[in-house]
Amino acid sequence: MASSIARGGEDEGEDEEFEGFDDFTIASSWERFISEIEAVCRLWLFDGPKNLVDKGAECLDHPKNLYKVKSELKYGGKDYCLEFYFMINKDGQATEWVDNLHNIQQSFGVNEFLVIAPLSASGVVLDSPESSKLLSAVAIALSNCGSNWPAFVPVHDPSRKAYIGIQSTGTIFTRRFDADRIGSQVPVRLMHMEGLYELFVAKFASFDYPMNYFKVSFGMKLTYRTPPFDDDEEDVLENVEAEVKESEEVNDGYDRIKVQWDDDCPWAEWYSAEDPIKGFELITIWPRNTCESSMEMAELENASSFDAEKWSLYPLISPNMIDDSDGKFIGFASQLRLLVGALERSFDAKFLEDFVSAENIGSDNSNPAVVIPPPTVRDRVLKELFHDGAQISSSLDLESKNSRAIKGAPLESLFAQFCLQSLWFGNCNVRAIATLWIEFVREVRWCWEESQPLPRMPSDLDIDLSSCLIHQKLHLLAICIKKKNLLNHENHTSVEITGQSSDDKGLAEFDRNEILDLPQNESMVDEFDSDSPDSEGTTGNLTVDAECAVASPDAHKSCPIRKGSSGIVGNMMLLHSFQKMHAPYTQDAPVMTEDMHEERLHAAEVCGDAFSTSGQLERDILSSDMSAFKAANPDAVFEDFIRWHSPGDWESEEIEDRSTGNKEDPDQCNWPPRGKLSQRMSEHGNSWRKIWNDSPALPASEQKPLFDPIREGEKVLHYLETLQPHHLLEQMVCSAFKVSADTLNQTSFGNLQLMKTKLNQLYITLASSLRPLRANRTHDKYELIGDLRRLCLVFENIEKLLIFVSSLHRKLRDAPRLTEAIFNDYFNYYLPKMGNSSASICFDKKFSNKQQVSMLERDVVANLFPPPTANQSWRKVLSMGNLLNGHEPILREIIFSVAHRVGDCHYGSNIPWTHTEEIETHRMYIRGTSNDLQVALSVTSWD
Repeated sequence: MASSIARGGEDEGEDEEFEGFDDFTIASSWERFISEIEAVCRLWLFDGPKNLVDKGAECLDHPKNLYKVKSELKYGGKDYCLEFYFMINKDGQATEWVDNLHNIQQSFGVNEFLVIAPLSASGVVLDSPESSKLLSAVAIALSNCGSNWPAFVPVHDPSRKAYIGIQSTGTIFTRRFDADRIGSQVPVRLMHMEGLYELFVAKFASFDYPMNYFKVSFGMKLTYRTPPFDDDEEDVLENVEAEVKESEEVNDGYDRIKVQWDDDCPWAEWYSAEDPIKGFELITIWPRNTCESSMEMAELENASSFDAEKWSLYPLISPNMIDDSDGKFIGFASQLRLLVGALERSFDAKFLEDFVSAENIGSDNSNPAVVIPPPTVRDRVLKELFHDGAQISSSLDLESKNSRAIKGAPLESLFAQFCLQSLWFGNCNVRAIATLWIEFVREVRWCWEESQPLPRMPSDLDIDLSSCLIHQKLHLLAICIKKKNLLNHENHTSVEITGQSSDDKGLAEFDRNEILDLPQNESMVDEFDSDSPDSEGTTGNLTVDAECAVASPDAHKSCPIRKGSSGIVGNMMLLHSFQKMHAPYTQDAPVMTEDMHEERLHAAEVCGDAFSTSGQLERDILSSDMSAFKAANPDAVFEDFIRWHSPGDWESEEIEDRSTGNKEDPDQCNWPPRGKLSQRMSEHGNSWRKIWNDSPALPASEQKPLFDPIREGEKVLHYLETLQPHHLLEQMVCSAFKVSADTLNQTSFGNLQLMKTKLNQLYITLASSLRPLRANRTHDKYELIGDLRRLCLVFENIEKLLIFVSSLHRKLRDAPRLTEAIFNDYFNYYLPKMGNSSASICFDKKFSNKQQVSMLERDVVANLFPPPTANQSWRKVLSMGNLLNGHEPILREIIFSVAHRVGDCHYGSNIPWTHTEEIETHRMYIRGTSNDLQVALSVTSWD
């Protein structure tokens, strides 16, 4: 008998010469199996956690600090896998309610453990004798190693998540583990804390030790989930429809439209974003307490969630905010990516009409890259761009201070709105853009020919040379249209002036002043000597002296006739006449766009003469100023003009200006002023003196205008109609990035400095990346497109963050600290995605950070759980208690435990040190809902 056991059931029909011989050197297969487990465990014990990690231990995603090594074994013709789970940073026993613990760690309160399971599809042991044998083999191997690692075997059906386990704590105690699950039809008694308490106590209570004999320690964790926002909207919609049906009112369909969460967000005009935060989970943790009866547990079930020791909040984030697959996120970034693709194709043709032509689009008209929306869509877009009353507001208030570094169009300007419309016109392909641009320019020409104000464009401001050239041209055209209207009005009224009153003549003169950009009161200036006592007043920073200069003995007795004077220039006197110097009204310099400035400068550099053909504009402006000065100062000489227009070219011979003094006494007036022209102005053949001699004395109101609105307007239209495709797309790309960023910059997200910093960095990145598009020069096409596509990825990251923080801010507006903490957690989680290449992305697939809720923030968080309506489904199930604003927890976790001093119970021994030892004899972890209950029990016994 002993022989057969020792030889593991060897054949007993051996030769008779060996009969009766016990060969203990031959081990059974089970003993060899134990030996293999022991060898593996000794190796893991020898290496230790740090060396195991260095040797390639697998790190589990959740929890991050948990690692796993494994080894494959064979026994009885089956393959098994022995896994060792361990932690690098551990402090004693596993802490209760630590986030992201392994299921075994949470269920049984252990840190490191072994799991042995068959290598099969199910991964569990269905045979009870087999599971017991496996557990015994591991326990013996661990005992031989001197290790107290707990070991577990998965049993029963995989859906039950059942385990049996054992842990030897030395030569005194042994802890046994058992876990199982009820997946459906949970008994009502076990849905309530009173029944769970009785279940736990029943595991060790007996006739000798009744239930009320024990003081049970327990801790509780409840998880609540806010109702989905979409469900709330559907309930409201159902109520509205029911009311409409009952009242039998006519419903035109608008009541059935859902209100989106981002309807008041700045991007809502262009697209509707999915709410990135689907809801919140609130975790409430009760402190450890003791209970002596089931009645106390029943009372606790009715306790308020505000009595919990800790509240933690966890946002439920939409998968589309994590998944970077193409097409998962639709926003400005996705459309900008399409616009960059259109720019890439724009280099293939010289004229926009080439893209519209049917001969050049290929045979596949269904290709999204060449599709054009129907005319009705195009007309709707043009109507929105050119509708009546569409005027530009103060865009500077909407733009970031860093936005002006990007050479694009202001946010609400006509071209900026065209770019935004183009992003969503069809699929933003180059053919659709070409079609829309051609129709856009036709509308602009109609405004010009019909003298209609250009919508969304200012007509009375200086041209902003930091904007893109197309915007500058449209601004210039708006100014030309205004001046054209005034000129037409003047021509119309000039034929009717004969026989009209002086007031009507003054009105016609007023119109001309507007064309010349002159102040409205110039035509009303008295044509007689403005030094008369009746000519008091001020104009700008020039003071009109009320005193008339006293004529010298040689002066004319009558004052000369002045025209176009805006007032006296301080106390300056004319050189050859004892008259005060008057500053004239002058024509403003003609408005010019950036390319016009560059053209003039380039021509001047080539010719080398500032007053060549390219310098004719400067000559005309100077001549106009001289004529106006002569009209305002009839007795002036060239030196007087230089003293007023270019003081740096007049060298005074006195420290103090001798032209000042007592105006009433010529002897004390120190007149005439003494000085001379500079060398530049006194040279023979000086061009300024020649222009002075040739300039007639005419006020600005009677001069030929320096700016021809008709000619300049036609030049603008010619530029727009002959614009090359890549020049149009380059400016569209710059403007589209700029106005998209400016639109997102209006998002309300509170005072989150981190988000403000990222927005400022985005503008700096945009300005740097788009700088190659600022000048019309040959680009490395492939390098440029690659840079722009990486820029789209950066833009998408910031756009997602903005949408996330906007949703978070509106949900937790009254808890700014909590809002900032959650956003910082999400930002750190999202940070690895902030690169400029999708290939470099390495991040966790699940956002699991939780934030502690302070006592002052609990009311704000509780408001996330509105009282449910009567028809909502969660009111139709049996409640587990502990309601929060009428919402029951989606998950309840309870840990019951009983501890005894070894010397005070039947666990006592005659070993002296054990009399002061307290051990946890029974522990039960319960995790359940109204239709799912998991129970894990560990019992410590004396062996």
